[in-house]
Amino acid sequence: MADELTHSARPHAMSSGFPAMTDLKRLVRTIPDYPKPGILFRDVTTLFGDGPGFKALLTQMTDRYRGTPIDAVAGIEARGFILGGAMADRLGCGFVPIRKKGKLPWRVHAEDYALEYGTDTIEMHQDALDRGRRVLIVDDLIATGGTAAAACRLIGRAGGEIVGACFVIDLPELGGAAKLRGAGIDAWALMQFDGH
Repeated sequence: MADELTHSARPHAMSSGFPAMTDLKRLVRTIPDYPKPGILFRDVTTLFGDGPGFKALLTQMTDRYRGTPIDAVAGIEARGFILGGAMADRLGCGFVPIRKKGKLPWRVHAEDYALEYGTDTIEMHQDALDRGRRVLIVDDLIATGGTAAAACRLIGRAGGEIVGACFVIDLPELGGAAKLRGAGIDAWALMQFDGH
């Protein structure tokens, strides 16, 4: 059985009041063969559902950017909304949703990105950012980097300046974070997992 968590198996807070990084990694559930055979799906909802773990996660992700001028956090649908809203509150800045096609009610910028079979589209309101606004992109996981790269293009089209892209999990074998760094984006993840 792959990394299933039970209430009794959940890590307890350390003396600092926060779980250690190894404990945070144990709070991420691994689901084999989802959404297709051969994939190990890293499910962060189990980490989000643990109060001390979620607090530690947000503290560590936010602390990395304290002192960095940030005007808005852009969260990528859907788990990026959970992280991005909380981080924006802690950083004292605005929040911008980056949504799947057809979900935003006003005029949008749209960017396509490649999937294994075909393409998908993400959108952002055209008036979400004033030109020159400093933006931090947030999502739960970076794999091949297609969605994050499309989010970077959206923010660039709106005239925003990307100060970084942060993630809970990086799957380095898939190269997404390296691609962003190669394009000049400061890409960072709290933890890494092997595999796809």
